[in-house]
Amino acid sequence: MFRGLEHTAIASPNPQKLAQWYVDHLDFVINYEYAGNYFVKAANGTMLEIIPGEGNLPAQKLDEPGLRHLAVMVDDFEAAHQRLKAGGVRFLGEPVNRQGNRLLFFTDDDGNILHLIQRENPLP
Repeated sequence: MFRGLEHTAIASPNPQKLAQWYVDHLDFVINYEYAGNYFVKAANGTMLEIIPGEGNLPAQKLDEPGLRHLAVMVDDFEAAHQRLKAGGVRFLGEPVNRQGNRLLFFTDDDGNILHLIQRENPLP
């Protein structure tokens, strides 16, 4: 009956600008838009809906309750890291190796936390 998540929504003070950030930095494509809402789609089919948000953006921390990050899987960690660095992306630390996995936390243009990951072995 339940097949999985179709998309995750992110509220932004400037949805068009944030959608373009995902296009420019993570190779997403804007695959649908309506009334100031933007759906961006990754190469593997996962989607984000970026919707208009009001008010100030709260500061986010990795250990606060609630949704903490979006994990972005890559085939070539070093190349992805260098591309993000060249694009002026804000990192929350240095790359680390954990249990054979390469990972690094960074933020999008609105300060939402993302997690770059290359797994040695996929999760079951």
